[in-house]
Amino acid sequence: MAKSPSTPIHLIVVLLVTYFVCTMGKSNALTCPLPPELAAKLHVDPAAIDSASTDYGNIVHSKPAAVLYPSSIEDIQRLVKSSYNCPIPFGISVRGNGHSVDGQDMARDGVVVDMKSLRENKTGIKIRVSKNHLFADVGGEQLWIDVLHTTAAQGLSPVSWTDFLYLSVGGTLSNAGISGQTFLHGPQISNVYELDVITGKGELVTCSKRNNSDLFDSVLGGLGQFGIITRARIALRPAPTKVRWSRAFYSNFSDFIRDQERIVRGGQRDVANYLEGLLMFDNGTPTEWITSFFHPTQLPQIMSLVKTYGILYCLELTKYHFIEDIESEIDQDLQQVFKDFAHVPGFIDAKFVSYQEFLTRVPNVENESQTHPWQNLFIPQSRISDFNVGVLRDIVLKRNITTGPVLFYPLNRHKWDAELSAVIPDEDIFYTASFLHTSGIDNWQVYDDQNKAVIKFCEEAGIKIVKYLADYTTIEEWIKHFGSKWTTFRERKAQYDPKNILSPGQKIFNGV
Repeated sequence: MAKSPSTPIHLIVVLLVTYFVCTMGKSNALTCPLPPELAAKLHVDPAAIDSASTDYGNIVHSKPAAVLYPSSIEDIQRLVKSSYNCPIPFGISVRGNGHSVDGQDMARDGVVVDMKSLRENKTGIKIRVSKNHLFADVGGEQLWIDVLHTTAAQGLSPVSWTDFLYLSVGGTLSNAGISGQTFLHGPQISNVYELDVITGKGELVTCSKRNNSDLFDSVLGGLGQFGIITRARIALRPAPTKVRWSRAFYSNFSDFIRDQERIVRGGQRDVANYLEGLLMFDNGTPTEWITSFFHPTQLPQIMSLVKTYGILYCLELTKYHFIEDIESEIDQDLQQVFKDFAHVPGFIDAKFVSYQEFLTRVPNVENESQTHPWQNLFIPQSRISDFNVGVLRDIVLKRNITTGPVLFYPLNRHKWDAELSAVIPDEDIFYTASFLHTSGIDNWQVYDDQNKAVIKFCEEAGIKIVKYLADYTTIEEWIKHFGSKWTTFRERKAQYDPKNILSPGQKIFNGV
C-alpha cells in the first residue's frame, strides 16, 4: 500500500496556531493566516501559556492564546501586522521581565511577546558618542542591570535609575522609571533622546523630540498603548567610582519632610545625588534595610524609638564621588549637610560603597509562594501632612499588617516633561509613597483591603493623589486618572493603535 505524503511539521504548526489565534474571538473561523516565519516561535503548549499567565504580583492570572518568543524585531512586527490585518484583531502584550503586579503585561486570549528570547539572541547595548551627546542605544528588551554593567565597563552611566534593576528598559520607559535620582535628573523618561517603536499598525518608526514627536511623547509613560519600544537612546555621563551612603532617623514627620524638601527644592547635586525616605512602623522586628545598615548595638535603641513614636521616618541620601576625592573631605562634607537637619541625635550612619554596589543594593529574589499587593501613589505636597495622619497613622499603623519596605520621598515637577504621557500631581513638589507589601498566596486580600482604604480616605478627604503603575479597570477611572491629558491620549491611541491591539492588560481601551 502506498504511503500518503507527509505534511511538513512547520506547516502543521502554522495551521494550528493560525486556527487557534484566529478563533480566539469566539466567532467563526477567520481568514487571518500568520506568517510562516513565526511557526517555530509561537508557542501554545501549557508551559508557555502558564509562564505568561502570571506576573511578579502573583495575584492576577490571565491566560493568553499563545506566546511569541521572537528572535528579531521583525518577528514582533510580523505579529502586530497579522493582528492589525485580521478581521477580529487579537490583543498583544509585551513581557519585559514579568515584573508587573496587576496583570499589566498579560493578554487574555491574545498573544504575549516574551522579550527574554530577544535578549538571548542579540547584543542590545551599544555606547555611542555624537557631536553633542554621549548615549547608549539599548534594546527595549534589555535589563537595566545589564545596561549598568555595560556602561560601567567604560566608565559611564545613565543618570536616572530605578531601585530594582532587573527590569526591562522598555517596561520602565512605558511607565516613568523613578528612584532617588529623580528629584535631580527627572524620571527615566526624561532622559531619552530617541526611540524605535513598533506601532499598533505594525510600522517601525524612529522618533524623538525633533522627528515624529507626537509618537515619542506618547510612548514615554504611555503604558504600552501606542507602540512597542524596540530601542531607546539613553543619556549617559561619566560614572562616579564610589558613593557616600547615609541614613538618619526622624521622630517628627514635619522635620522629616522639611529636610527632604530643603534638598529637593535646592536641586543641588553638591548636596545629594540621591534622596529617598523609608518608614519604619511599630509592627515587629526591624527589617533587613535597617539591620544591614545600622550597627547591631544601635538596634535596641532604634526599636525603642519606634515603640515610642509608632513610626520612625528615615532620610536616605547619597553623594557620588570620583577617585580623586579624599574620604576625610567627604566626611566633612557629610557633616556640613546634616549640620542643620533635625534628625534624632546620634542616629545617623554612613558608609562608603562602590557605585555599582549601591545601584545593585536590591537583590533579584523570586518566590512563587509569595504575592506582592503593591500600591504606589503620587501625593501633592500641600496635603502631605493630611496623608501622614489619615493614611500612615490612622490606617497603616493601626492595621499593623504592613510587610516590606515603605518608601516616601519628594520629587520635582519641573524635572518631568509635561508633554509626555505620564501623569503627576499639579504641584511643584509632590511625594511618592510606595507600599511594597509581600504576602502569602492566601492572605493578599488584607493588603488589598488596606490599599482600597487608603484610596477611599484620599477621595473623601479631597487629596488629589495619582496612582503610579495604576491598576484601574474601567474607562471612567482612566479618564479621571489622565485628567486634562485624556483627550490627547485618546486621540493618539486612535492614530497609532486604532484597533486597540497593544497592551490589553492595562485595561484602558479593552475593558476588564
